[in-house]
Amino acid sequence: MGGQKEQGGARQGFDVADAAPLLLDPHGLVAGWTVHAERLLGHGAAEAVGRKFADLLEAEDAERMEDLLARCRTGADWTGLMTALHRDGQPVPVSVRVAPTTAPQGRPAVLVLLSELGGGARGWDMSRGVLEQIVAGNPIGIAIVDTELRFVWSNAALERWGGGPGRSRVGLRVADVQPGMDSEAVEERMRHVLETGEQVIDYEYVGRVRSAPLRETAQMLSFTRLEDDRGDPMGVYYTVMDVTDRHRARERLALLDRAGRYIGRTLDVMTTAQELADVAVPGLADFVTVDLLETVLRGAEPVPEPLAASERMPLRRAGHRSLYEDLPRTTVESGAVVSYLAGSPPVRCLATGRSWRQEQLDPLAVEWAADAPDGRESTFLELGLHSVMIVPIRARGVTLGLTTFFRRRQSPFDADDLHLAEDLVSRAAVCVDNARRYTRERDAALVLQRSLLPRRLPDQDAVEVAACYRPADELTGLGGDWYDLIPLSGARVALVVGEVPGHGIDAAAAMGRLRTAVRTLAAIDLPPEEVLAHLDDLASRSARDDGGGEGDDDGEGAVGHGSSVGSVCVYVVYDPADGRCTMAAAGHPAPAVVAPDGTVGFVDLPQGPALGVGGPPFEAVELSLDEGSTLVLHTDGLLAHGDGGAEQAGRERLRRALEGTERELRPSCQAVVDALVPARPEDDVALLMARTRRLAPEQIAAWDLPSDPAVVADARRTAQDQLSRWGLDAELKFTTELLVSELVTNAIRHASGRVRLRLIRERTLVCEVLDGGASAPHLRHPRAMDEGGRGLLLVSQLAERWGTRFVPDGKIIWAEQPLTTSPE
Repeated sequence: MGGQKEQGGARQGFDVADAAPLLLDPHGLVAGWTVHAERLLGHGAAEAVGRKFADLLEAEDAERMEDLLARCRTGADWTGLMTALHRDGQPVPVSVRVAPTTAPQGRPAVLVLLSELGGGARGWDMSRGVLEQIVAGNPIGIAIVDTELRFVWSNAALERWGGGPGRSRVGLRVADVQPGMDSEAVEERMRHVLETGEQVIDYEYVGRVRSAPLRETAQMLSFTRLEDDRGDPMGVYYTVMDVTDRHRARERLALLDRAGRYIGRTLDVMTTAQELADVAVPGLADFVTVDLLETVLRGAEPVPEPLAASERMPLRRAGHRSLYEDLPRTTVESGAVVSYLAGSPPVRCLATGRSWRQEQLDPLAVEWAADAPDGRESTFLELGLHSVMIVPIRARGVTLGLTTFFRRRQSPFDADDLHLAEDLVSRAAVCVDNARRYTRERDAALVLQRSLLPRRLPDQDAVEVAACYRPADELTGLGGDWYDLIPLSGARVALVVGEVPGHGIDAAAAMGRLRTAVRTLAAIDLPPEEVLAHLDDLASRSARDDGGGEGDDDGEGAVGHGSSVGSVCVYVVYDPADGRCTMAAAGHPAPAVVAPDGTVGFVDLPQGPALGVGGPPFEAVELSLDEGSTLVLHTDGLLAHGDGGAEQAGRERLRRALEGTERELRPSCQAVVDALVPARPEDDVALLMARTRRLAPEQIAAWDLPSDPAVVADARRTAQDQLSRWGLDAELKFTTELLVSELVTNAIRHASGRVRLRLIRERTLVCEVLDGGASAPHLRHPRAMDEGGRGLLLVSQLAERWGTRFVPDGKIIWAEQPLTTSPE
């Protein structure tokens, strides 16, 4: 555009004192029109405002305006010659300066200065007084400093920032006019403009100025270099706009955004309260306390009834944050009880649920908290606090506690600060209430789970056991994994490990139902594959009863609501009499076996389907274990961690961990979990390790009996002799003789095939009779005149426990008696 030539030619005739200013929007429309522009071009403000500035120029110059506006958008200015059109159609040669600026509302704009060429402005004097009239009504502060950064001129609008009228500034520097201002930062930018000629646009300064020494304000400054006819710098022309409202609005939005990101990151009530205090300091206050009702911290539902303002209300300090180490000296620690005096502002806010603000506290008034930690009451003057806001923490129409904001050196709290505090606290209140409700659910779920999981595994002689459980939800300790050891008849035990989908209270409830079902089925001595088949039926029925399955409208099914569908389980029965181990699995990892010599292997166990999903029947395998072997039952979470997620890779890691375990079982169990599972696993982990034992041969006595009623007397004598060899007392001999008589008689009378009598001396004395019958005996209650039917009734009265279990070659009726004499 020949900018250098045009600028050079314009410098000779361009004088700011002669200029008629007008303001354009970024699109070139006239946004501000002055009387001086009207004198120059003849158009009134009503005609000019909203019109394209290009329409006021000759066609050739009008075509250049788009380029000039684009140049301004990049931050550059332009000075040159143009021909404007007077209202009467006459051309008016003008020197034009186009520069980017900011409108009073903070929007970008373009400043245009028109200076008529050809010897003056038709008879009116462009003196300093006239220049002051031009800018007197301008809301933007304008000033000019020389090359030594001393004021040479300023308009009246600049007086709003303090420092006196313009004539009193002449010869002074910014530091002299604004002693509280960071003058070095402002003058550094002025020097940069003087040295380089580059404009500085929209530099935002935040600090204290003379007109508002007690609060922070924000100003938007723009700097432009002034040059003489030779192009040498002669000073800096700058503008100042107050953007405090916009700055504070931006700070409020930033504070609320920070609150949204940092408050409520956990579901812990105390942590959430502390996060509220941390966010509010120093952005809103110098010192913040958060106090909550006791019921909230316990997770209980707060009482919606209003409190009396005359009551002395104890709360707990849930969080506090101070900008100063000594503020206040009498604070209570988090978790401690804090009590406010009856009738004090905190108690009134708690009672009414309404916020309260005091711009200026009485410096001699005593703090509101009762029972100060050091026993000494302090005044607000001693604490250095001068302004306060108290905002109740309310959620769902119920007050949960109080948040108190104090200031020491910042300006007093105003109405905008209170609105911001209420918005901040209302957001935090939702998080506090969520954490409270979560605490209640977590505590309820923990009570439920602890009541369902075994607190300690029962004592028995078949296996030595150790268990370890690590939940994925470390905060609650809740999960759907479980383990159990169930004593069975004949000194046998059942070992169970399973997993229910999901976490939390629903999973814990589903796990409890499944564990109860397993124990019920174990009590009737069903084989492992039949136990799983019954559990599968139970899970399917449970899904149908809960409205789950394929017909669910939400597509989630009953699994998402704490159903047993999709649960997995492994059920193992171990017999210490002969070391036989029978097991079956429903979608569950096969157990590992550590041999007495430390060799680790995995059982080749058919994987049946998960419970309730349907599929082929469950299959059981039977193996014989040497004494001292260790069965390792675990959920799939134990194998899910590490570099590879494949089952084979997980088995290899488990093998290495088991090979390096100690001889003692309990430390070994913990060591395996620590080696394979991180502190915060993605899935729950349950591990049950059982080291097998064998009953000594002298603890078992067995006899095959012919199917002849005459053998009953021999069986009684044989059993009595065996108890004598075991050193058991006479009373036990008598009851055992009766039990043997009744059980053998019943087998001979109602069954066919061979009869086998076995006595086991373990923690109890077990009497077992095997026969070839396939029907289960029933306990009857005969009438007084009946001659028979009292056999099993007598057994039930004499034995501590009795029952029937089926075996491949018949059934076994058994009865247990407690030992009154310890075995040798």
